[in-house]
Amino acid sequence: MSDVLQITDIGHVRTIKLNRPEVRNALNTELVWGIITSVKEAALDDDVWVIAITGSEGAFCSGLDLSGSGEDTNPNSDLVRYLDDLGWPSQFPLVFREQCEKPIVGGLNGVAVGAGLSLALACDIRLMARGARILAGYPRIGGSPDGGMTFTLSQLIGYEKTMRFLLESATVDADEALALGIVGEVVEPEDFDARLQEYCQQLAKVSPITARLTKRTVVKATTAIDLEAQLRLEIVSIGKAFASRDGKEARAAFLEKRDPIFEGR
Repeated sequence: MSDVLQITDIGHVRTIKLNRPEVRNALNTELVWGIITSVKEAALDDDVWVIAITGSEGAFCSGLDLSGSGEDTNPNSDLVRYLDDLGWPSQFPLVFREQCEKPIVGGLNGVAVGAGLSLALACDIRLMARGARILAGYPRIGGSPDGGMTFTLSQLIGYEKTMRFLLESATVDADEALALGIVGEVVEPEDFDARLQEYCQQLAKVSPITARLTKRTVVKATTAIDLEAQLRLEIVSIGKAFASRDGKEARAAFLEKRDPIFEGR
């Protein structure tokens, strides 16, 4: 594993820390597949009972890397080609919910935007640092949600609140995220790392068999839809959005820091 991830074990808790602080832990192909591979490995390791996912240096994950700093993240390239089949953002809910029966705790120590928020929402439980912010962000780059967000967010907060959150593209702080039900606990930033570890160690006191069976049955109870079919619908939709003239204009305006001019096509 390269240095885009830092992985540590304390007792039966494995912490996976995103480590691209220079871009606020933005996702590129290397980081995404590193996360997915690490979760799969933890799922198969009998010594790991609880998994924590967090970010380095005051950021959780700022979403897709649009800086152009990587071969797969050039904002002027054809983004649709990264959405073939299910694409990598959709792997988060599939792997976290259907291929890993161990509790996954998201530690939102800082900003979580777009696909970074999808990553957080795919976790089973979330703690958030006071001062952190979350944002869907898709309208700003001419896209509709991906990464399972239409499923995970609506499951958490319901239909209308999800529509408002996604279309208004409002920035939500930790206390509002708690009130909405997006996170379950708000922690002071200076105490965050210690509290995340403390909470995960608390979960690790539960029998791992009990924890796995509990997650298996809760996932089954709350996944009445065909999750893979929903993820494919997301990919088709965001592909159309990105390929449209309005989608290209939205990304250009975002990078040029101006208001977009939409044509409805």
